[in-house]
Amino acid sequence: MSDIARFSVSVESDLLELFDTYCQQEQFATRSEAVRQLIRDTLMRRAWESGTHEVAGSLTLIYDHHRSQLRDQLVELQHDNTDLIVATMHAHLSHDVCMEVIALRGPAGKLQQIASRLKGLKGIYKGELVMAIAHPEPSKSVAKKPPKRLPE
Repeated sequence: MSDIARFSVSVESDLLELFDTYCQQEQFATRSEAVRQLIRDTLMRRAWESGTHEVAGSLTLIYDHHRSQLRDQLVELQHDNTDLIVATMHAHLSHDVCMEVIALRGPAGKLQQIASRLKGLKGIYKGELVMAIAHPEPSKSVAKKPPKRLPE
């Protein structure tokens, strides 16, 4: 883990009040933890948008168990992407509806492509991809660069 750096932020009092409410609702231990999480989320979104950063993710699919050939298509797409698919979990939600949770790891763009292909299959009711940075700690090459100071 890297050293803790402290900085101050100036915000309007009504914005701070809304932020404190957010922190309380999300049960953050401190404002600092909330800010750290928001920074991580923002950086993750940027990595996701670029499509090149290594990320880890889960794809949750809710689908019609009785849809012909859907299960075979799901298995085939998973077998075609064993370099990116880490694990799967299958659950029966009812007699007709199943849930598949697929753990993924690789370049964000490739994970998005797999998710789009799987979510687009006939019989999929809902599909949602959630991604996080696979390497949350900065690399040594990035850590050596002095941080650029931004104006307040």
